Amino acid sequence: MLLKYRVPDSGPHWDRKCDCHVDPKAPLALADAQRTVGWVRAHAGDLHVNPRRIGILGFSAGGHLVADVSTHFDRRVYRSVDAADTASCRPDFAVAVYPGHMREKTTREYQLNPTLPVSRRTPPTFLVQSVMDPVDPVENSLVYYLALKKAGVPVELHLFAHGGHAFGLRPTASPITRWPELLERWLASIGMTAPGR
Repeated sequence: MLLKYRVPDSGPHWDRKCDCHVDPKAPLALADAQRTVGWVRAHAGDLHVNPRRIGILGFSAGGHLVADVSTHFDRRVYRSVDAADTASCRPDFAVAVYPGHMREKTTREYQLNPTLPVSRRTPPTFLVQSVMDPVDPVENSLVYYLALKKAGVPVELHLFAHGGHAFGLRPTASPITRWPELLERWLASIGMTAPGR
């Protein structure tokens, strides 16, 4: 299922007016993601999916949304719509590809964005990024990886020397093009798919 979430300014972003990082008062993108995960779980039988194998995957700002819904699943950020909102909106696994808005600059270099409260209940996570990403620097994946590891969350991180930003799924000559195969193996290793599928 593909989620088209609400933008702009529905998630953390850089505001040119104040030249600063801004977190929205109404996190519309998070509301959309929470609603979608819960809705899919509530309708798993009709959709012919396993309600214990529902994951979320996102690229760039969508990678941040993956972390957002992975760390905000105990309480909905919107008013309940129907019975689907009683189903858990916690993903069973998460995949963040070149995620953005994960780090905060402090006097101590970089730390994880404090709006992402990683806990031991954060779902197993797969991260992939190019070290030479000119849009969302690799520190975004690194600070999230370290927070997940510290919390005891199963996490796998793949960094590639080349690939830039927005490499997505299209085939290239760079080794980064094989990241979907690594993801497939990881999903099997955490019991989300059968090996070789």
